Amino acid sequence: MLSWRLARSGLAWLILAIGLYFGAALAGSLIAVNPGWRQPKRGVEIWVETNGVHTGIVMPLANGLADWRDLLRPEDIRDPRYYSTHILVGWGEARFYRETPNWTDLTPAVAWHAAAGSDEVLMHVDFLYNPGAQSFRRRVVVSEAQYRRLAAAIRAQFSPGADGRAPSSFGYGPNDAFYAAHGHYSAFTTCNAWTGRILRDAGIAVGVWTPMAGGVMRWFPQPRQTVN
Repeated sequence: MLSWRLARSGLAWLILAIGLYFGAALAGSLIAVNPGWRQPKRGVEIWVETNGVHTGIVMPLANGLADWRDLLRPEDIRDPRYYSTHILVGWGEARFYRETPNWTDLTPAVAWHAAAGSDEVLMHVDFLYNPGAQSFRRRVVVSEAQYRRLAAAIRAQFSPGADGRAPSSFGYGPNDAFYAAHGHYSAFTTCNAWTGRILRDAGIAVGVWTPMAGGVMRWFPQPRQTVN
């Protein structure tokens, strides 16, 4: 009887903790940092993208403000023909990233491993050709100064070796790769919280804490369709 009571009590506390977590995640995603920010009429075009699980930032592979070609090479991906005009960059826990490209791939063991905390983190990079706006990819224009800060913060997250390049491995398909990274992943510092932090630190309006993909994407709504 005592063991049953303890089990019920533990389950109740677990449900309460999960509820508090998701409530805090919603609240954090609604509280604005940089609320006065507005997209400039002219600047650098980036995108914020999600696959429903992870979020990331799409940037030019090279322009006059940041050039990624010294760090990210064609030979890093299975098919170098995909080495192209833009990159989609995200950060996350190594096992969660490798084993959970979609929510349907998530297992309790992987979820617990990530939530418990891990120093095994990776950068994930997709190479894209002239990406356009989609329901999952939202266009954002930032100033040159903001873009410099954003690109510098992302570059600092890579963990380069003695040759100045971060060790890499092939990703899910022909056009993406994983790279060694700095950082600590937990239920509070998720891949989506990372995206939110990078954007906030660059001066872009986003929630104060965004551990879920939806909490990031709500700040970058799809443009309304124009009726002719």
